[in-house]
Amino acid sequence: MKNRAKCKLCLSIIESFHEFDHVSCKCSHISVSGGSKMECAALDWSNFLRVDDQGNEIIVKVENPNVKPLYNENPTREDKLKMLDEMIKSYESLSPQALNAPITGYDLLSSLLLISSILRS
Repeated sequence: MKNRAKCKLCLSIIESFHEFDHVSCKCSHISVSGGSKMECAALDWSNFLRVDDQGNEIIVKVENPNVKPLYNENPTREDKLKMLDEMIKSYESLSPQALNAPITGYDLLSSLLLISSILRS
């Protein structure tokens, strides 16, 4: 089955085609990524529908809908600086081949947003 989903809010049908393909719906309430790994996320799982290869909508069963987000919704300046340090460490740990590879727009955008939010706080 393809990694495809539908948002009940904006009615977008989204699909992730490969491992590093992260796609969000128009209203950014659901997302899919990972291609055949079928990773997904939702702000509210009641708005998330899986779409199979025939176009059938499948209601997903979420085992633990009360899972806390992996990020702090209101990070302090110190939290933001820690995120920036972690981002730097992750790039420093890359192999020389990976460091020579071009970065994506998402990599650049996430870096700029983080730096901007630190400077504004």
